[in-house]
Amino acid sequence: MSAAAPRRCLLAAAVMMLAACATPPPRPDPGAVGNSTTPPERIYVLRRGWHTDVVLQVADLRPPLSAIAGDFPGARYLVFGFGDRHYVLATHKDMGELLLAPLPGAGLVLVSALQGTPEEVYGSGHVAPVDIAPEQAGRIGDFIWSSLQHDPAGTTHPYLAGRYAGNLYYASTDRYSGLFTCNTWTARALKAGGIHVNSFGVLFAGQVWDQVGAARPAHPPQADH
Repeated sequence: MSAAAPRRCLLAAAVMMLAACATPPPRPDPGAVGNSTTPPERIYVLRRGWHTDVVLQVADLRPPLSAIAGDFPGARYLVFGFGDRHYVLATHKDMGELLLAPLPGAGLVLVSALQGTPEEVYGSGHVAPVDIAPEQAGRIGDFIWSSLQHDPAGTTHPYLAGRYAGNLYYASTDRYSGLFTCNTWTARALKAGGIHVNSFGVLFAGQVWDQVGAARPAHPPQADH
């Protein structure tokens, strides 16, 4: 997300008076996907300070989410992160705007294009890869698509250009608040894919990051006999 998004999550932390854990997790065991004859697909959880995102490979995207790749020609990976529309649109991001952080408001999903791998762009210490079955990756894509607002024809369009080239905001069906932050959204996306992540009460990046270290598919595929 933009630099504003981590500050929004930081304010939520101060208001809710909770503490986030920050211990980097080990890389998940690729064997967690079981012994399926179908090769696993790799997704990533990206942590930047108080903010987390989900990273998917463009080549692995399925309809309807794959349609969004047309907005990012040449991208190898897409980073998806949730944030507060009001703060993004605020002309003066002062303390008054920060104090509105816990209040419910419209959300945005920032999609960022990567040409290099997430490790190359952000550093391996900020990225946790998770290997899962293709159908699980598809369910994460479905969750992301359902969180985007669509027109009557069922398609989605950029709402606003991001701060940097290759970044676009999309209007979200989810509402941002002190009880539903960027990290709540990430946890729900992972849970939708059958990954062992609890999303209830998740507000901070550390709560997602620690769980990803032990993430395993809820229903790993079985080998054919």
